[in-house]
Amino acid sequence: MRIFVAGAEGQVATCLKRVGGETVETFGRARMDLLDADAVQAAVDAYQPDVVINAAAYTAVDKAETDRDAAFALNATGAETLARATAAHGCPILHLSTDYVFDGSKPAPYSETDPTGPLGVYGQSKLAGEQAVAAANPRAFILRTAWVYSPYGANFLRTMLNLAASRPRIGVVADQLGNPTSALAIAEALLEMARSEKLADPAHAGVYHLTAQGEASWADFATEIFRQSAALGGPAAEVDRITTAEFPRPAPRPANSRLNCDKLAAVFGLRLPDWRLSMTSCLRDPIFR
Repeated sequence: MRIFVAGAEGQVATCLKRVGGETVETFGRARMDLLDADAVQAAVDAYQPDVVINAAAYTAVDKAETDRDAAFALNATGAETLARATAAHGCPILHLSTDYVFDGSKPAPYSETDPTGPLGVYGQSKLAGEQAVAAANPRAFILRTAWVYSPYGANFLRTMLNLAASRPRIGVVADQLGNPTSALAIAEALLEMARSEKLADPAHAGVYHLTAQGEASWADFATEIFRQSAALGGPAAEVDRITTAEFPRPAPRPANSRLNCDKLAAVFGLRLPDWRLSMTSCLRDPIFR
């Protein structure tokens, strides 16, 4: 199997290469400009992939509020360009999206059929990308994930560990709920999907939710990070539970972005582990030792 991954340095792309080994080839900016349609088509045609995974994205949620054009260029236009290239080649695309396509007003976890309503530019650009990808390739599988962490790159887990190295107490928002999800678990699930015969059937195409089992607030997430880190002899701090209003950010966040993943389990037989178990594996990674 030949798996083409758009993106090379992000968390999921890095984990896909680590987990997938020689079956995965990553294409970062140095190899392929997603905003150059000819270059994208040439890269796909040259590699002759069985499956394409789009793990490239503009993910600076706050910066996107004042950088709208760049966010939409990569998350919507670039995603559509890649989807068109895969359609022309006749292969399916697995496209990563986000929980931030929802406004957070629902009191229960969101299903794939719930109305969207992103609060900020980042979520708006990702929703536009979902729609463009689905329109461009009849075998587009859109995977919404959330609160991604890993041993790599910039993410909440690494930020908390870095802060704990110099602070005894850290204020963390306690009134936003979501599903912390390991990029390594995401990568393993994507590779399982890539091997599935169901990708050949457009009847199975569409939107799926892909997050870890279990839910948490950011404060809950931080508390568990420090509990497990301390048990391993790593940095830890006390968590002060604060409100969103006490920690204003340029981009609004949904108060609830929990995702229901029953559809993925029903169609592909996939359920990610509980986020606490995946965190244990992450913190035991040699990078943190």
